[in-house]
Amino acid sequence: MPVEYLKKATLTSESDSGQTQAIVTGILNDIEAGGEKAAMEYAAKFDRYEGNVLLTQEEIDAAIAKVPERLKADIDFAHANVKRFAEAQKATIKDFDVEVIPGLIAGQKSIPVDSAGCYIPGGRYSHIASAIMTVTTAKVAGCGHIVACSPPRPGVGIAPAIIYAAHKCGADHILAMGGVQGVASMTFGLFGLRKANILVGPGNQFVAEAKRILFGRVGIDMFAGPTDSLILADKTADPMIVAADLVGQAEHGYNSPVWLVTDDRALAEKVMELVPDLIADLPEVNSENAAKAWRDYAEVILCSDREEMAATSDDYAPEHLTVQAEDLDWWLNRLSCYGSLFLGEETTVAFGDKASGTNHVLPTNGAASYTGGLSVHKYMKIVTWQRATREGSKPVAEATARISRLEGMEGHARTADIRLKKYFPDEDFDLSANG
Repeated sequence: MPVEYLKKATLTSESDSGQTQAIVTGILNDIEAGGEKAAMEYAAKFDRYEGNVLLTQEEIDAAIAKVPERLKADIDFAHANVKRFAEAQKATIKDFDVEVIPGLIAGQKSIPVDSAGCYIPGGRYSHIASAIMTVTTAKVAGCGHIVACSPPRPGVGIAPAIIYAAHKCGADHILAMGGVQGVASMTFGLFGLRKANILVGPGNQFVAEAKRILFGRVGIDMFAGPTDSLILADKTADPMIVAADLVGQAEHGYNSPVWLVTDDRALAEKVMELVPDLIADLPEVNSENAAKAWRDYAEVILCSDREEMAATSDDYAPEHLTVQAEDLDWWLNRLSCYGSLFLGEETTVAFGDKASGTNHVLPTNGAASYTGGLSVHKYMKIVTWQRATREGSKPVAEATARISRLEGMEGHARTADIRLKKYFPDEDFDLSANG
């Protein structure tokens, strides 16, 4: 039977279109042509900040001194967890070599990119955790140069806690600049920075569009849209916890979808009853975002059984996926499309967002159907190499010559011919396309 929508979204992420691409293209072109002067002009316009953009060690030390010790301890705790998990991820990447055929050895080698640019949002919310997630993984990967870039507040600068987190996690430089101008400065190597090889980190639609436009000139972690979350819940789930988790993710922004997929009508109806009051109880700015997200983008979907629930979830391919249901191992083995999975009510998306160790920079807009989130792997170039003895090269050269000629690539074929003639002058080879 088809699924039943007890609540259907009236808008989607594609509904929020506009002139973003044209605006961002213009800013990038201006900054590439005008360099640091143009970047500073945009910083004054958008950040409303005219202070020092590349923080000195004295400024970093002064900011760190303002961070309460309890908050430092919490940041240290989160950093240690993210670092430990990233180190375990890195250990899964192995250099190796294999003798493909006798005398022909091919291998794999992992090389970290040299320079990483980590964007850390600091507008509506100061994303301390984004500094931990991006800088830590770049450091563990072995990047030689790491820039942390975050928008300053007018007359104040970057939030001290972000500065502490970026410094603690290993940033070599901290750039007080937001938006497109910050992304451009890292990409073009302004203010004495090395040009970034990869740009990572979340941001608003202008930051995301800048990364999309620059992709190819630099690597990026992923194309990011509004954050989204889906909860799979059965009759055993606590409706209050389900509702609180939906609201907690809806506060990200007015266009952040949250979805509940369940096979229990009573649970769904109780959650829908609870959500409005939980939203109303939030601080005003959080409540406003969550209310719009719930009204326009949220969905509640009723399925016939857990298999239909899992299939529905895989179709949505959510950024965050929570399971509050029986038989968690079944769900772990069955589900295949998600950015990060949270099994059981004892964990929640906020844990992964802030401190548990897994990364919170994750694929949105269904991209989890083909990619995972930020990890040390994103900073690593997995390259290959080969070497051969003359005998080992012989059968490869023969096959290469014939395949190349069949494709019409005579120059390729002759690079094989010349080696066969040099190494085996007394042998007669049939290297024609029809040989």
